[in-house]
Amino acid sequence: MAPPTLYILYNADASVMGKLSYSYRKLTSRDPDKPACAACDITHGGLHLDETSQWKTAKVEIVGSGAVKEVKQLHRDELDKEVWLHYSDLSFLPTPPDWREPTTCVIDSLRYPMVLAQEEASGLRVLMDDRQLAGFKGDPQAFMQTLRERLSGGEGDVKL
Repeated sequence: MAPPTLYILYNADASVMGKLSYSYRKLTSRDPDKPACAACDITHGGLHLDETSQWKTAKVEIVGSGAVKEVKQLHRDELDKEVWLHYSDLSFLPTPPDWREPTTCVIDSLRYPMVLAQEEASGLRVLMDDRQLAGFKGDPQAFMQTLRERLSGGEGDVKL
């Protein structure tokens, strides 16, 4: 069986206004158990635009080990075709979206941030939700350890 593609969905938009909105939420958040975007904390160390060296190393290791095929990190307004089709109802559209361009449609029913795995046989499944990501307190190594356990058939999937 081929390794899954890992999706990390951020609780932020990629636009300039999205970054400003995230920064405001991050700076005004008072509850450490409910950060503005726990996935951002793990991969970027919070308000930084670049990924942390710890995350870059962890990402290379997990792809290099063959545990995942690739890691896709997407903002709410950047969802690719597979994620968007899996979680949305396209019946309201007169014509399908043009998938050559990222969709700007945010799926509000998802609880961002979250981590998904896309496997050829079973499709998309949720590996970690917002509460579990918050529990890592921005630690990429703790996140990767739990991720390895989930990918190898450890603790069950998250039910939304």
